[in-house]
Amino acid sequence: MINKNLTSYQIALVGAALASLAGFFPMLVLQSAGFKLPTWLWIATPIVSFCLIFFTIRWLIDYFIYRRIKVIYKYIHRVKSDPEIKKTRSRTHETLDMAEEKVIAYAEEKEHEVKTLRDLETYRRQFLGNISHELKTPIFNIQGYLHTLLEGGIHDESINLKFLDRAAKNVERLETIVSDLETIAQLESDQMVLEIEPFEIKALTKEVLEDHEQLARTKDIRLSFKAGADGEFMVSADRDRIRQVLNNLITNSLKYGQDNGLTKISFYDMDDRILIEVGDDGIGIDEQHLKHLFDRFYRVDVSRSRELGGSGLGLSIVKHILEAHKQSITVRSTIGQGTTFSFTILKAA
Repeated sequence: MINKNLTSYQIALVGAALASLAGFFPMLVLQSAGFKLPTWLWIATPIVSFCLIFFTIRWLIDYFIYRRIKVIYKYIHRVKSDPEIKKTRSRTHETLDMAEEKVIAYAEEKEHEVKTLRDLETYRRQFLGNISHELKTPIFNIQGYLHTLLEGGIHDESINLKFLDRAAKNVERLETIVSDLETIAQLESDQMVLEIEPFEIKALTKEVLEDHEQLARTKDIRLSFKAGADGEFMVSADRDRIRQVLNNLITNSLKYGQDNGLTKISFYDMDDRILIEVGDDGIGIDEQHLKHLFDRFYRVDVSRSRELGGSGLGLSIVKHILEAHKQSITVRSTIGQGTTFSFTILKAA
């Protein structure tokens, strides 16, 4: 089979050899016609024709083809700034197919980079829009309450304390948003140092459940452990950060769970990890929303979410904390049956 990836040297060699052989044909015709050709001519003709044709073909290929290919290589290599590629090396022996493959690969790489930059730009615009909206609501509320008080409401005992209380709650909401944004920024930039230590995860979960008893009672939601979670489960992680994960998931379950419902915590032994699940029997989440649940400020029910408060960053923080532990979180939900969040933690050695 003929190799299609011939270099200029190989092409010139093959072409010169074929031309030299073809040069014997007119000499044979002359010989057969009775002309006596000297021996040196039989020797010199193929040698001279081979050399002339060989160097002519090489020059033509290098000048009209590879000289232009070099320009492409130089541009690609300069942009990519690859130290291995920048080493001094002649490119005249590269094949056209290799050049084509590298140019196509480079074009695909740049196309992927452009798409990534466009996606990031879209995400940036959405994020700025979301954060502006989230901050605007409490700021406008505070502004309205304070202006009412300054315009004389401060002397009206029927509204002054009520408006001050509402303004204070909106300030707390602003503080929560800023604090959660700072937490995410630290997690994303690896500035937050995790204090890994062994601890018993069920005991920590009990503490978190106790902190949520008041909210659970207001909605008449029962908090319980799934059957089989009677043993101790020693894990290795940052205890305060895992507390934050459990706190956000259980708070989320209580806020969006149905009244007279159930929030259940489950533990499963998974060899070197413990799988923890926080589930409820609420209305469930439509499948179209599941892939966006961990996005910043994403809300399934916008009006209800803002009414219940929170920064809209809880699940995003959960995801970042677990990723900092090199673990993951998943969610499954069925409309009318409920939602379950599952995540893993390494066992203590």
